[in-house]
Amino acid sequence: MNAIKIEILGTGCKKCQQLEANAKEAVANLNLTAEVFHITDPVEIAMRGVMTTPAIAINHKVVGKGLISPEQIQTLLQR
Repeated sequence: MNAIKIEILGTGCKKCQQLEANAKEAVANLNLTAEVFHITDPVEIAMRGVMTTPAIAINHKVVGKGLISPEQIQTLLQR
C-alpha cells in the first residue's frame, strides 16, 4: 500500500502549524503510513483553489479548510 500524502496549505502561521500537528496526531492515532508536507507558496495554494488558510489536502485533494481537530482529520483519512 502506498503512503498517504497529506499537505498543509498555509503560510506558516500558528493555525497552519497547529493543523500540521493535528494531522500528524491523526496519522499516529490511526497507525497509518503517511507523509505530511507543508506548502507555503501562495501561488501554489491559490492554484488549488484555496483562498483562506489553513487548508488540508489528502492525496492532492483539498478536503478541509480552517483549523480542524485530529478527530476530524481521522474521519477524513478513513474515507
